[in-house]
Order: sequence, then structure tokens, then C-alpha cells
Amino acid sequence: MTNITKLSILSSFGLASTAFAGGSGSVSPYAYQLFEIGGLPVTNSMVTSWIVSISLILIVKAVVKTPKMIPDKGQIVVETFVDGLRDMVKPIVGAKMVNPTFWLLCGLFTFILINNWSGLFPGVGAFGFYDEKGNLDYWMRPGNADLNMTLALAIVAMLSWLFYIFKFAGPKTVFLDIFGNKADKKEIPTAIYYFLFVIFFAVGLIEVISIVFRPVSLSFRLFGNVFGGENLLVSMTNLIGYIVPVPFYFLEVLIGAVQAMVFTLLVAVYIGLICNHDDGEH
Repeated sequence: MTNITKLSILSSFGLASTAFAGGSGSVSPYAYQLFEIGGLPVTNSMVTSWIVSISLILIVKAVVKTPKMIPDKGQIVVETFVDGLRDMVKPIVGAKMVNPTFWLLCGLFTFILINNWSGLFPGVGAFGFYDEKGNLDYWMRPGNADLNMTLALAIVAMLSWLFYIFKFAGPKTVFLDIFGNKADKKEIPTAIYYFLFVIFFAVGLIEVISIVFRPVSLSFRLFGNVFGGENLLVSMTNLIGYIVPVPFYFLEVLIGAVQAMVFTLLVAVYIGLICNHDDGEH
């Protein structure tokens, strides 16, 4: 704790922060290490994500209880959410892939959504201190305001994508989808058709590069929006602590939902582009 220059209670109701003398007021871009377990660092964003995960499990369990053929109100709410998400991703991944992939897509959307909104929860982004650089560190930081978390989500999503495309499409289909000649031999001259093999192979190499950078784009997009939102709330609360920042909290609710949807739908698109050719769905 030698880096702590001033301990403060920023807000007791999850309102990003309030200005106090001695710091710049901007949120630290790095998660703060709280303690270690077996030599592994545990950060404030990790603790928040653990609390979110455990809370989701307990809330769903408490609401649904034992599933029934004739659902009660709590089960209806959960089933409506699940069915709505399923209907959203089914046309993208295809009828063949919706069942195998839904656990992943539903888990990503729900986890990312609640973590995006976690900065608005009481206690998160509320208690903290200024470090020696004048940046704000919180005891509890939104999980997706940490690049390590968003990168982990992107890596899990892409490893799952590799599993699905090789299991359900097969190596041959994957290779042809990336490097294969998409032209119709019957519609163009033979010489041009064979020359297109070179063109499509070069395009395939570019596609491989784009695939390699997908985890980077997924993680930085999500991190940038959540971390930027935290700084926006801090800045607006520092300017005027009451009333004026309220619309920005509603904006964060909207952005959190949009970013969760964007991340999930992009993963669904990546899977569907290769795996649903046989479904006739485009």
C-alpha cells in the first residue's frame, strides 16, 4: 500500500467518483492488485467478475428454483430472456449450429452485459484512492474495464470458434472457405478461372491475418468502451456532482447492452460464416 497517497470514499451509491484534492481524477488504465493466491495476483476487476458470476448463478437459481412444465413467473422471465437470445443468434449461426453454440453465446452475452453494467452497482467504482501518478484506483473495478478480462473473453471465444469450425465444418471446408476459388468455372473463361486461384489464395492470406487479429479487435473494442465510460462518468461527476451526470448513467446502460450484443453477434457471425453453408442461410 505504499503507492496510496490518499484514501477516499468516492461515492456510496456507485456514482463513478467525486473530485477531491490531490489527483487528476482519471481512472487508472490498469487493474489494481489486491492480494495474491499461491503467488498469482488477484486484482480488483477479478474480484468484481467473481462476484458477478456467483451472483448470476445464485439469482437464477433463486428465481427459477426447480424448473417446472408449467413455469412460474421467475422461470418465465428467465425462459423469455433465453428464448429471445436464441432467436437472435439462430439466423446467424444457422439451425445446425444453434444448439451446440448457444451455451457459449448465451454465457458470453450475459457475463459481458452484467460486467459492463457492474460499474453502476453500489460499491463498484465507489471506494478508492489516488496512486502516486494521480490516477484513480478502486477497491472494486468493473471487470471489463480491465484489458486482461476482455482479452481472456476474446481468447475463449476464438478457441471455441476453432473447435466449432473444425468439428462441424471440417478442415477441408475451412481451407476452401479461406483459400478456395469462389468463382464458377462455367461462367468465366478457363484461363481466368485458374488465374483466380492465385488471387483467392492471396485474399486467403489476408483473411488469416484478420483472423489472427480478431481477439485484438474484440478485446480492445470492449475494453475501450467500458473503460471510456468509466472515465466519462468520473469527468462528468467531477464537473457537477448532481443531476447533470444522470443522463450519462443511462447512456452507460445503453452502451453496455450494445457492446455485449456486438461481441456476441460477432462471435456468432464468425461461426456462422463457415459452419452454416449447408443450411442455405446467408
